[in-house]
Amino acid sequence: MSKVALVTGSNRGIGKSCIIEFAKKGVDVVINYCHHQEESLELEKYLNENYDVKTLVIKCDVSKEDEVEDMFSKILDTFGGLDILVNNAAICRDNLLFDKSVKDFKRILDVNLVGTFLCSKYASKIMLAKKSGKIINISSTNALDTYYPESADYDASKAGIISLTHNFALELAPFINVNCVCPGWVKTAMNKNLTYEQINKEKKKILLNRFAEVEDISKVVIFLASSKANYINDTIIRVDGGKYND
Repeated sequence: MSKVALVTGSNRGIGKSCIIEFAKKGVDVVINYCHHQEESLELEKYLNENYDVKTLVIKCDVSKEDEVEDMFSKILDTFGGLDILVNNAAICRDNLLFDKSVKDFKRILDVNLVGTFLCSKYASKIMLAKKSGKIINISSTNALDTYYPESADYDASKAGIISLTHNFALELAPFINVNCVCPGWVKTAMNKNLTYEQINKEKKKILLNRFAEVEDISKVVIFLASSKANYINDTIIRVDGGKYND
């Protein structure tokens, strides 16, 4: 029987790359989105045309428990179980401190942090029933040591994800492996508004002198979800090309 993976926020960027990499390995996939349905359906069509896997597309705002509960019910109805959860859904609304609203600050925390909590809560119930599963959380080096004041809310949410990783690994042991990946700069839509000067400034701080491709991140996720990583647990892995502060 094929394994089943849910990747939240998987219609673009790192999430989309994870979905494709899972499909390459013969893993059935759940494509989750909150916006941009057309992109999600296009991804599903691509997978159905190129890989022998089952697919399911679900619209769900991961910050809302009723929608998350409904998403997992649909996964159970379709696949009968879940083996892998990748908590990837995230948003960022950069702004200086005095220009940030409480509404926007809370929205960042709700999607990035509460969403990780809710999906892990419902996924772990399914995984514990069969005493097996992998949860991979996507945080950021912004949670560790590459702070940007305009991203204070984003940074805080990503730091919270690291804390959740440690606590969930402890609570769900020994049956579920919970690990966390912390990417540095990645070529995604989230960073599309950076200027040429900003990109060059940041690249100079990276030993490999480039931003990551989404595949640089997704392949680490696939490894952690595989049997090759069965003895890796409660681990934070930074994937940033060798970042140093000047």
